[in-house]
Amino acid sequence: MTPPRALLRQMFDAAVASAQPALCVPPHLPSPDALNGGRLIVIGAGKASAAMARAVEDHWTGPPDSLQGLVVTRYGYGAACERIEIVEAAHPVPDRAGFAAAERLLAYVAGLRENDFVLALISGGGSALLPLPAPGLTFEHKQALNAALLRSGATIAEMNCVRRHLSAIKGGRLAAACPARMLTLVLSDVPGDDPVDIASGPTVADPTTCADALDILRRHAIEVPAEVRALLESGRGETVKPGDQRLARNEVRVIAAPQQALEAAAVVAQNAGYAPLILGDAIEGEAREVGTVLAGIARQAALHGQPIAPPCVILSGGETTVTVRGTGRGGRNVECLLACAVALAGQPRVHALMGDTDGVDGIEETAGALIGPDTLERGRALGLKARDALANNDGHGFFGALGDAVVTGPTRTNVNDFRAILIER
Repeated sequence: MTPPRALLRQMFDAAVASAQPALCVPPHLPSPDALNGGRLIVIGAGKASAAMARAVEDHWTGPPDSLQGLVVTRYGYGAACERIEIVEAAHPVPDRAGFAAAERLLAYVAGLRENDFVLALISGGGSALLPLPAPGLTFEHKQALNAALLRSGATIAEMNCVRRHLSAIKGGRLAAACPARMLTLVLSDVPGDDPVDIASGPTVADPTTCADALDILRRHAIEVPAEVRALLESGRGETVKPGDQRLARNEVRVIAAPQQALEAAAVVAQNAGYAPLILGDAIEGEAREVGTVLAGIARQAALHGQPIAPPCVILSGGETTVTVRGTGRGGRNVECLLACAVALAGQPRVHALMGDTDGVDGIEETAGALIGPDTLERGRALGLKARDALANNDGHGFFGALGDAVVTGPTRTNVNDFRAILIER
């Protein structure tokens, strides 16, 4: 039988592979006949957008000179393309390269012809990669706000609601500026798979309001500059709303999502003789609290065979949050996993892997980590206290010292967090 750690890694790799753009983009490409003499213009933003662009080039059957485009992705997540320009920028805290790319992208679509066909490739990470501020705000305002949101404990939907209302390109504004037909292909990295929350919905109508954004800032005690508050209070930051005729020629399709990644992992578990149980693909909450709850479920399964009997694997996805109070290296998946390990307290026969399918947990170039029954004991042997590391938001430091980090490099996809708890017979 495959060792638990190796099997957990196989499940994670299968989850990532199931959402590769080379698999999920080609079935949705428009036919050359649909262009009606126009051009296929590819635009996009996100960690997977360059790989999505490469999939377009590899499978486009129309004339090569009918294809062109501009896509922005995270540093290190580029892909070799001949006719689609790939620009790299910073994530999760934006930089000037992203600012310039967003300016170019907005001007690019505004200059297109009505008979062009725009293919928008959107994936998680696009919010930070398109940091073009609303009139009256500066790039520095957006940069500081992004950093504050990441530390606040706000959910991804809450963060992106605020971002949309302070942007010149998100919340449907990119599509509204485009005179051409548009098909938006989305890789979901958010609980619920709502396209408006993926990359803050640059091509999607937004039902939320400036008042909603203000309420989020208030509830999470996020201090903002006077210019930001004034823009929201005046309503000048309102986004493009459902029913707006400027988006009438835009179709939106979610082509990959966390559920399919969990199902791919479940197949690997089943083939290895472990019964899979998918708890859900949209689990949210404070990472350490989710980890504690998952540990309780795993302990019940190990001791009492409920809600599933060993040998089994308990799978879940979604996106937890971390309210940063310490000075550690962060990472919501490793924080969730460390809390799980603490709560399990060395429970025999229980192993787990938690990681981000984009290969980056927080700001570390590490996807996540693994635990087993001996994790806390091995930590103590090195002078590491798991509870202290958790209090300091230093999951990456703890697991890195143990050699238990999961490092994938750029996966060039993004379907959110992956959590697997394996319980041996």
